[in-house]
Amino acid sequence: AFDLEAGCSGFVYGVSVAANFIESGMYEHVMVIGTEVLSKIMNWEDRGTCVLFGDGAGAAVLSAAEEGGVLATDLGSDGSGADTLYQPAGGSRQPASHETIDNAGHFLYMEGTPVFKFAVKTMGKASLKVLKKAGVKKEDVNLLVPHQANTRIIGAAAKRLKLTDDQVYVNLPEYGNTSAASVPIALAEAKEKGLLNNGDKVVLVAFGAGLTWASAVLEWNDLK
Repeated sequence: AFDLEAGCSGFVYGVSVAANFIESGMYEHVMVIGTEVLSKIMNWEDRGTCVLFGDGAGAAVLSAAEEGGVLATDLGSDGSGADTLYQPAGGSRQPASHETIDNAGHFLYMEGTPVFKFAVKTMGKASLKVLKKAGVKKEDVNLLVPHQANTRIIGAAAKRLKLTDDQVYVNLPEYGNTSAASVPIALAEAKEKGLLNNGDKVVLVAFGAGLTWASAVLEWNDLK
C-alpha cells in the first residue's frame, strides 16, 4: 500500500498506476482509493474558496480481464501554475510553526481565474488526447465522468466531445468539489443508477493542484 498525491487528479493517476500493475502481470486485483478531508484546511473567512469544496471518499477495484478495462490513460503537469492552487505550509519547505499558523499558511489557497482558464483548456484537450491513444472516436463515448469542480468547466469539456447532458455525470451540487474523491464517487453513483453497461466507453478526466491533469478511457466490464 502507498500514497499517491496529485491533487484532484489523484484518483485517475491511481487508475493509471493500477492498470499498468495489472497489465504487467505484477498483480491481479488492485484497489484505488480517492479521499479528501478538505474541511480541515479551509479558511472559512475566504468565502470565495471555502464554499466550493467538500469532504468525501470513493474507491474502485480493478481486476485482470480478457476483454475491456482501461484502454488508455494520459497524465500531465505544468509546474508554472503551482502557486495558483496549493497549501503554502505544513510540508518540508515550511514546517508547521507558530508563524505559519499565525499567517494562515495551512489553509488551501486558490486563484480562481487562472485555475478556471487552465481547467477549461485542459479538460477537453486531455479527453481528446486519451481517446486518440485508445483508438476510440468521440462519437462512441457513452459517458463522461469528470472531476466535479465547476459546471462551466464540465460543460466546456462536454462541448469539446460533443456530448449531450445525459452523457455527462454531474453531482457537484450535492457534494461540492471533493478533490481526489470526486471521480470515484461519481463513477460509483453512475453505476448504481444503471448508467454503466458492459461494453460502454467511459472517459474519466480531472485536473488539480500541481497543476496536474489526468484522463482515462475505459471499456466497462463489470466482472461478476
